[in-house]
Formats: sequence, C-alpha cells, structure tokens
Amino acid sequence: MKFNDFGFDPSVLTGIDAMGFEDATPIQEQAIPAIMEQKDLLACAQTGTGKTAAFLLPIIDRITKQPIEGIDTLILEPTRELVMQVDQQLEGFSYFTPVSSVAVYGGRDGHSMEMEKRAMKQGASIVVATPGRFIAHLDLGYVDLSKIRHLVLDEADRMLDMGFAPDIMKIVHHLPRVRQTLLFSATMPSQIRQLARELMRQKPVEISIAMSKPAENILQLAYYVEDSQKIALAEYLLAGREEGQRVLIFAGSKIKVRELASALQRRGHKIGAVHSDLIQAEREEKLAAFKNGSLPIVVATDVLARGIDIKGIDLVINFDVPGDAEDYIHRIGRTARADASGTAATFINGRDRRKFQRIEELIKMPIKASGLPPELGGRSGSMQSGSSSGDRNRGGGDRNRGGDRNRGGDRNRSSGNGNRNRNRQGPPSGAPRRPDQPNQDGGGQENSQDQNNNVSGTQAHRRHKPRPPRGPEG
Repeated sequence: MKFNDFGFDPSVLTGIDAMGFEDATPIQEQAIPAIMEQKDLLACAQTGTGKTAAFLLPIIDRITKQPIEGIDTLILEPTRELVMQVDQQLEGFSYFTPVSSVAVYGGRDGHSMEMEKRAMKQGASIVVATPGRFIAHLDLGYVDLSKIRHLVLDEADRMLDMGFAPDIMKIVHHLPRVRQTLLFSATMPSQIRQLARELMRQKPVEISIAMSKPAENILQLAYYVEDSQKIALAEYLLAGREEGQRVLIFAGSKIKVRELASALQRRGHKIGAVHSDLIQAEREEKLAAFKNGSLPIVVATDVLARGIDIKGIDLVINFDVPGDAEDYIHRIGRTARADASGTAATFINGRDRRKFQRIEELIKMPIKASGLPPELGGRSGSMQSGSSSGDRNRGGGDRNRGGDRNRGGDRNRSSGNGNRNRNRQGPPSGAPRRPDQPNQDGGGQENSQDQNNNVSGTQAHRRHKPRPPRGPEG
C-alpha cells in the first residue's frame, strides 16, 4: 500500500517523500485508517516495524487539516533515547506543515527546562516526553492540557516494567475525558489490557503484528562459557572485526557496563560505555559518534535495547543472557535493520541456561551453539550441540554451574580468516562472519527511567525547522 492511498494532506505527503518512505508497513496499513477515523487503538508491534510513523502521520495530518490553539497531542515514551528518536522523525514528517513540537526529557542543563516551559506555554502542537520529566512541568502549574485530542503511550509494556504506571495515571487525570488514546506495546501482557481499559473511553481497535520472532537475516549464535571466560571471548570476537564494522554489546547492569568497557579499552579497543549515570550530553555525544562510525564499539545496558535506531550495526553481543526473553528480541533487533543482515552472539553461563531455553521456546527455534577458540578450552572444528531439552554436549570449555546472573550482551561479526592479531588463530567455525560468507558448523536490567523530576533537559519548541532528516522507520 502506498502512502498516497491514505488521503494525507499534500504537505504531509511531501514530508513522507523527503524522509524516503514509499510503501506502508503492515502496522501502518492497519493502524493509520483506524487512527484517521479517530478510534482508540491497542496495537502490539515491536520496534522496527514502522509503528512510530503509524501514529505520527495521521496525527500530523489531522492537526494540519484541523488546527487548534494549544497542545493537541501528548506522546509518552519510557526513555530519553526514544523521545529523541520519535522527535527526530516527527521533525522530518512535519517539516512542510504548520505543526510544531517539543521534546521533553531530563538529563540536561537548567536552560533546557526553561525552553521546554516556554514551548509548552506557547502551545506546541505535539509534546513528546518521558513521564517523570513531564510531571515536573505539570506540577509547576503552567501546562494547559485542556485541549488535548490525542494521547499516545509508546512502548507501554516497558513503561509499566519501569514503574511508570502511577505517573501515567497522574498525567491522564489532567487530560480531557473526550480524547483519542493510542497504546502501542511490543508485548501484550494482562497489565497492558488492564491499562487500556482504564484509559480508553471506547472499545479499541486491536492490532497485532507478528511478534516474538527475530528477523530471518540475523545469524544467531550461542557460546556456552564460564563468567571468567567472557571478556576473553569478547576480545577474541572483536579481534576478528573488520574495519568499519560496528558492534553493540549489552551488559546487564551499569557496573558491568563500566567494567567491561574498561577491560576492553585496556586491550586497545576504541569503545564507549552508555548507561543512565551519564549526563544526557555525554550519552548523545557517544551515540552520535557510534552512528557516524567514529566510535565503532559501544557497551550499553538495556536502555538502548529499544532506544536507538541506527542502520549498519553489524554485530550484537549479549554479554549476559537477558532475564526477559522478549528483551532478547529487542536486543538482537538492533542489527539487521532495514533489510540488512547481521550477527547476534550470546554468552551463556551455567545459571543462565534455563533463561536461554526460554528464549529458544519463545522464538520457536534452537540457536546454534558455537565452539570456543582453543585458547579458551575449545576444540578446533568441534561443534557444540544446541538442543533446548535434556543435557547438552557443549564442546570446549568447562561448564559453569554458577556465575553471575548478569543481563546484557555484545554483538560482533568476524571474518573467520586466518590469524588476526595477538597471535590468535581467528574465530572458529560457527563464529560470526560476513553475510557474504557461508556459515560452517564449528567445533539486570537497568532502571533507565527518567523519574527524577529535578533533572533538566529538553529540545526547543520548533517554529523554524531544519531540513527534514531522512530516517529509518520507527
């Protein structure tokens, strides 16, 4: 289905064309007509399916055709990174329209708070915000929500996981009862349906896009290792990384992120650590460097599992198995975006094997177990079996029957060619390799919420808009 078929205003279509969008995705085909009919919506769709455009485009279209004075739409996101990502797409789609917007999130200087205040008092058309930061403004009494026509809760399951339910209900009590409510979630537990019943004045249109399955063009690998072997294995995989390839490593806690980044930096790797303890300017600087390729490796907590949309990430490494099987989908989904290919490697200690089995059960497929390099106790050319049931013969390396319950990961793609550096023999068969190479059989969640009402940060209310960025689908 083409975007011309939805009946959007010509100025909206011009923005869509400038962003490089052509064909609507399944979530867009189903959600956009329902939203344009002003129906409440309950949609289950993962990041990367185009859901951001699915709610932004009809809202921008309605504001363009039926403008009001004051704040028209409130979009709530669980993390600062998602606020910035949605705001970036909003800026591009609305560039040729009269729609204005402001991004409201913490972690920046006090001047940003004042800019947010000014934008909302002037009546920005659309406010994209984290709940905690928005309540900081709401409590000061100058935010007028009486004319709100649209409330969007994006990544609603993550917001509930992060404890934002009381903040959401506090905000909702300030909104008009007659409004359109749109709820998007990557999963649909009973708590989400209960939240929908509390927020929506009518029976919502329900949409569910195929979930809980990674993209087919992701090569998934499992390494069964002891905790003491993980850093050496990560270094081994990074040594096989080709020039220009980008790697995103997930670790389960802020402490683990800092320790892992420091250990790999000492081994000569150019690497950055991203977690919620950094001020927002530092996080943005490192993500910008990662996006433009000047920082090839980033270690992060799950704050980035749904918080970035960067094309060209070649390898994701799960340094620890995520506690929630759904988080595995989001982590490895950072690679192979926009029809590209990528590799996802997961390190599994003894205590995490049951968690990893739940992941295999969720995605309904076994994940290939890859042999360890000889220096870590692996046997060259051996294959470790990867069944979800019964005892597994994992091949090289001792089995770890304990170990930390860290959650996180790290991703990499190696060429598998000959000697690399440090006298290594190169990744064994089954290790990550380029998409054009055939594969061979071979031998805590961080609380990233923005709940500190005293933390400042913003993006200015836009009246004079820059050229629209060309961005991936959200």
